[in-house]
Amino acid sequence: MGIMTAAVATTAAEVIRTPAEIRRARVLGILYLVMAAFVYLVFTLGVESGSVATFGLSRPTDTVSVPDAMVGVRPLTTLIAVIFAFLGATQLARGFGKKANVVLGVVFGLFILAFLAWAAADGKFSLVGMLNATVVQAVPIALGALAGVLCERVAVINIAIEGQLLGGAFVGGVVGSATNIWLGIFSAMVTGVLLGWVLAVLSVRYRVDQIISGVFINIFVLGLTSYLTSRILVEIPDLNNSGRFLPIKIPLLGDIPMIGPIFFDNNIFVYGMFLAVIVLQYGLFKTRWGLRSRSVGEKPKAADTVGINVYRMRYLNVMLGGVVAGFGGAFFTLGSAGRFEENMTAGLGFIGLAAMIFGRWKPVGALGAALVFGFADSLAGKLAILQTPIPSEFLLMAPYVATIVVVAGIVGRARPPAADGQPYIKE
Repeated sequence: MGIMTAAVATTAAEVIRTPAEIRRARVLGILYLVMAAFVYLVFTLGVESGSVATFGLSRPTDTVSVPDAMVGVRPLTTLIAVIFAFLGATQLARGFGKKANVVLGVVFGLFILAFLAWAAADGKFSLVGMLNATVVQAVPIALGALAGVLCERVAVINIAIEGQLLGGAFVGGVVGSATNIWLGIFSAMVTGVLLGWVLAVLSVRYRVDQIISGVFINIFVLGLTSYLTSRILVEIPDLNNSGRFLPIKIPLLGDIPMIGPIFFDNNIFVYGMFLAVIVLQYGLFKTRWGLRSRSVGEKPKAADTVGINVYRMRYLNVMLGGVVAGFGGAFFTLGSAGRFEENMTAGLGFIGLAAMIFGRWKPVGALGAALVFGFADSLAGKLAILQTPIPSEFLLMAPYVATIVVVAGIVGRARPPAADGQPYIKE
């Protein structure tokens, strides 16, 4: 009898939906049907019958070569349009419940596949090259998002990620040019810590509005780096020629077809990104430090009652976030360009904030979101090579459009830590 009651209660919980959930289900259902019509009318009828798209599954330098994949564009896009129509009808009829975001992810992936097939019709597209570029482009976004996770888990909003990335890029590039690139990385991380300390002092000790504190740091770093670039780096070019870290191929793993070139043949920033995600995911949810951090972010008064120093935890986490952001900033000069350019972060710190929200304040989720944004960025570059009829300006907008879609809440409403952004006053 008890088992039957529990089953009935579970079923009722699944059936009863809030008005917001019903509204979102309808929106998604209509969206899937519109996408089905769009895929068929543009991607299917927009190419000639018999067109074939070729996807490269290996690079010329790979040890193990994989044959290219060739698919008919019209059959593939027609099948995807039918799948979209089925999912849309199902979404409108009964919805997918807790699997709605999974279905949304599948739809997104299939739409990208249809788009790539259309773009590569009667041509060749290096799929492995694009996926490798996706991982590389995701590095500063993921590290910025991790810095945000560390801060917001203790209820400090870090709008200053952009400034920390830019400051780390500048100092890392200059020190790397004057000494060596390893000291450049260290100095970039120290710069991130110092900017994190400033944010902590303003937000925790003096209880300045955290948004204003972050904006102040961003504007200060942008102005200072621009001034120093024009006054020093332009006149002394040797201080802006740091070089960069070359890819390090992991033996055996780097030779795995498709997977090896993407994950195991990259520079230390890519490996550092994955290591940081693993360490922080474990630390936040499996250690005493993580439990204390989350308690400070959710119920600081209760945490203080049981003996946790709220101020100390906030200082610690904000400065640790600075370490991660500084390392991410060094990627721009020491892992990518080999030199510093004014405002070279180009708003990626703010995209990192969107990735943090998309990832629901979890390190693994932040990485997944960063890969989505990195994919949008790398896709724009690859499509420019294919000379698609899409204007280049629209291709450059891709990562920012993806940010707007995420922030607009199409992936569902995310709940931040309960005390996020609220200063704590010890009684």
